Amino acid sequence: MALGMIEVFGFATAIVVADAMAKAADVQVVAIDKNKPAAGDSAKVPLVMAIKVEGDAAAVEASVAAGRQEAEKRGLYITHKVIARQSEEIEWFARLNALGKDKLRG
Repeated sequence: MALGMIEVFGFATAIVVADAMAKAADVQVVAIDKNKPAAGDSAKVPLVMAIKVEGDAAAVEASVAAGRQEAEKRGLYITHKVIARQSEEIEWFARLNALGKDKLRG
């Protein structure tokens, strides 16, 4: 199982990028997470969001490429990483998020 991650600026951007990633390839969006910027909660610092997907390596690569293109189109792309064969420990961490419990799916 491969893991793909993209960091972008803004919550709405993260949702649009996650949608593009899910539509581009056979992957599962496992988490959308916020990362606190170094400047803290300053209103001048945009929210940093991470979108995490899992699937086979080729699908994750295609998904991340589509997500990156969508974020770059908006000028809100930060970075990305694909881990071709994640360890069980990394799989567990990838599913952690700071947004809170999913209230729709429990």
